Amino acid sequence: MPVIECDHLTHYYGDKPALLDVSWTLQPGRICGLLGRNGAGKTTTINILNSFLTPRSGRCLLLGEDSRRLTPAVKSRIGYLIEGHIQYGFFNIHQIEKFYSRFYPHWNPAIYYHLMSKLDITPRQRIATMSCGQRSQVALGLILAQNPDLIIFDDYSMGLDPGYRRLFIEVIRDYAADGKRSILLTSHIIQDLENLIDDCIIYQNGRVLIDTETARLRADFRKYTFATTPAVTGFPAIADIHDEPAGIHLERGEKQSALYGFLEEHTARAWLAAKNIPAETLRPAPLTLEDTFIALTGKY
Repeated sequence: MPVIECDHLTHYYGDKPALLDVSWTLQPGRICGLLGRNGAGKTTTINILNSFLTPRSGRCLLLGEDSRRLTPAVKSRIGYLIEGHIQYGFFNIHQIEKFYSRFYPHWNPAIYYHLMSKLDITPRQRIATMSCGQRSQVALGLILAQNPDLIIFDDYSMGLDPGYRRLFIEVIRDYAADGKRSILLTSHIIQDLENLIDDCIIYQNGRVLIDTETARLRADFRKYTFATTPAVTGFPAIADIHDEPAGIHLERGEKQSALYGFLEEHTARAWLAAKNIPAETLRPAPLTLEDTFIALTGKY
């Protein structure tokens, strides 16, 4: 049974569509990155999953139950970290641990205090006086100590410097190493997810553009570079070609151009030839997950 099942979600804010017939699943033991540009529909989906928002049509199931009618037993199996790492600032780390522990039957304080030992704080320091990075670790520790079967992180990276972002990722990776936890996360720092997520869902304009295993996406989506010839140089650098249905993107530069897509090399050459674009120097080039994301969704 999927841990999360989004079934034909559609939602509008007034007359503006936020989600249009969105369907996908998260299988047990998987880490999934829900990616998309600003306004693509990620947070709307997260809010529907957590019953903060009722979709115009469609439904979401979490651990087999409708997200609008979750029982207390299922709620206790779900950890949720909202954007901004908001906590009760008047508590110190010991007080807030005691407060949270009463709500979760499988609470494990050792997980929480292991993370707290990494922070440069005093035992009685109030959370309100901590840095954004320190507050993020308090929030993460409280989530993991619940021992949830499903964890949802909504833009965990907001306000974090590279060190705390890396610590966050390392803790998540270690926590999920046994393959028994399912994690859904969103982030605008896509390079952090490069070696973390098992599955990748990319939204574009409220629809699912890509839903696949990350390894398959990285293997099948290619980048090719070639020298820009005088015949192509006449086009301005911004005159790119973005064929979203085909998943093909051409970036034209004055000296070097790049072609992205689900293309074998011979197919790439044929596609360029059909556009009358010379590419005798075409060759494969390294590609990151962030490169793939930008090529699929566009820079602007």
